[in-house]
Amino acid sequence: MDDDRTGHWWAAFKASPFLPASVLVLILAAAAGLFAGSYTYAMADPTPHRVPVAVVGVSHQTVRGKAFAAGLEQKLNASLALSFEGTFARAAQAVEEQRVFGVIVVRGDDVTLYVSGASGASVAQLLSEAAPKVAQRVGVRLTVRDMKPLQRGDPRGLALFYITLAAVVIGFIGAVQLSVQAGALTAWQRIAFTAAYAALGGLSIVAAVDWGLGALDLPLLESWFILALTMFTSGMVFTMFNTLVRRWAMVPTWGLMVLLGNPSSGGAVSWPLLPSPLGTIGRWLPPGASINAQHTAVYFGGHQRLMPFLVLAAWALVSCTVFLIWRDRHPGPS
Repeated sequence: MDDDRTGHWWAAFKASPFLPASVLVLILAAAAGLFAGSYTYAMADPTPHRVPVAVVGVSHQTVRGKAFAAGLEQKLNASLALSFEGTFARAAQAVEEQRVFGVIVVRGDDVTLYVSGASGASVAQLLSEAAPKVAQRVGVRLTVRDMKPLQRGDPRGLALFYITLAAVVIGFIGAVQLSVQAGALTAWQRIAFTAAYAALGGLSIVAAVDWGLGALDLPLLESWFILALTMFTSGMVFTMFNTLVRRWAMVPTWGLMVLLGNPSSGGAVSWPLLPSPLGTIGRWLPPGASINAQHTAVYFGGHQRLMPFLVLAAWALVSCTVFLIWRDRHPGPS
């Protein structure tokens, strides 16, 4: 009799809205801890992992200059990757191409450390704080300069992270709302409307941050395209998961794009300071690819790379393909 009652109660519970509501309570509770933990893990204690720095002027005649470079490497726990350039012009070109995060120029007992705030504010701060202590210990005269400063409206270098976060979050929230409010859309109509709100949303972000607030001077067409592609990709990632796991689609979307993608993107903490797995993974996820492309567009115009766009396009293409192939599984019509 008790087994019958238990079975009846469980059958009634599964058929009621209380089962998904209870599961959702547990998921949200876990997500809260994971959300806080993922950002804390990535940002609470950034530790350098292979920071590329160019060195100019070091030879057998510059004993103290060599000692400074070695001392700085030791101060940062052997995490510098030093490359020796023949001229400052070549070293500066390496900064523009984002192959190094700074330049050490040695002239006898005079050392100039050129940091690049635009390459990574957190790395520039780390180098600027460590260098004076090393210079004092080895006995060289040190000058620290920022050869590629951040824009005035973005002194901490976080604006690009925030606009990318906005594009990612609004991208998949838009797809959620299309499923809820416009469930009758066909598959191709859903893709078209996702592209439409992505295009308008990207322009809206540019208008708010650049034209309205003046926080960043954004290259209009390039930044708009990157934000629109990011928003479209994020929306289609949710649509793909909505096709595969239906009502639980927000769980893998949030996990991929926010819990893993944003902390590993290099936007808040530069990749050389992230834990090694995050620094590697982040480049292949939509938020990291978006920030990479946007960062180059804003601060290193003329040196844009194709890879971030290929990463975003690949995620968008795979998401669209999965959605179209298994469209019959999607809650909306095919």
